[in-house]
Amino acid sequence: MASYPLLLFCFFVFSSSSLDLFRFSDGARTLTALVEEQPLALTYHKGALLSGPISINLIWYGKFTASQRATLTDFVSSLSSAAPPQPEPSVAAWWKTTAKYYAQSKARFPALTLGAQVLDESCSLGRSLAEPQLVELVRRGAPRRAINVVLTADDVAVEGFCMSRCGSHGSSPRSRAGRFAYIWVGNSAVQCPGQCAWPFHQPVYGPLTAPNGDVGIDGMVINLASMLAGTVTNPFRNGYYQGPAEAPLEAATACTGVYGKGAYPGYAGDLLVDPTTGASYNANGAHGRKYLVPALFDPSTSTCSTLA
Repeated sequence: MASYPLLLFCFFVFSSSSLDLFRFSDGARTLTALVEEQPLALTYHKGALLSGPISINLIWYGKFTASQRATLTDFVSSLSSAAPPQPEPSVAAWWKTTAKYYAQSKARFPALTLGAQVLDESCSLGRSLAEPQLVELVRRGAPRRAINVVLTADDVAVEGFCMSRCGSHGSSPRSRAGRFAYIWVGNSAVQCPGQCAWPFHQPVYGPLTAPNGDVGIDGMVINLASMLAGTVTNPFRNGYYQGPAEAPLEAATACTGVYGKGAYPGYAGDLLVDPTTGASYNANGAHGRKYLVPALFDPSTSTCSTLA
């Protein structure tokens, strides 16, 4: 199969033994993956899934405009069970696909809410981050019943960013204080939009117009959506996945590059188009937002499920 630009995510680990308190689950594949098609069959490995009330806490590292923060916080709010009704197709309907993974688990499907937000505009740990710094940032979020999300600005370099990953997810160790999951996603607008903001940058059949007018932020929405789906269905590396536990295909990354019906390598699929802006999207969100979200593997049909 010919190579083509994709949104991809990759696994990373800490080599330092002093950091083995944190276990990283890869959200995905390397930038050279998908050499050949393989049948999809995500297996449940009998591990715990996230359940009950879960707060999504956002740690903003670097400078984000108010508009950029609003785009991402509105997306998270769109996932909440308490969110106002959204026109179909909706982000809420997209998220309900992950509920199907709970049929084989005793866990309750999690109720997500937007939690606390932490701003570090001065980049207190520097503008070049390795895994130890990401761990330090992650720990600024809630210590339990949470998904702590680190979002790095477009001028912040993160080890492996663009070269092998656009985002990642993992979990803290078990402790008396509880356990939390975490995610990191970077803004690729300056560093690698072709890899991490596709299909808004350099797709084979011409770039699509980003629904919120910001290639980097709309790309972050896709990456964040993918990592959230992987986090709830495979939070501790023993949930739902295909392939080796160290480099699994998960709910969203098993369907990389698919956004609408008829998708194929280099073509995102048939999408909705906003008649006013010309922007491409496939889901309506909170506060009238429009988003492009990735297809999710539907365990009930063993296919990549799309909204559009």
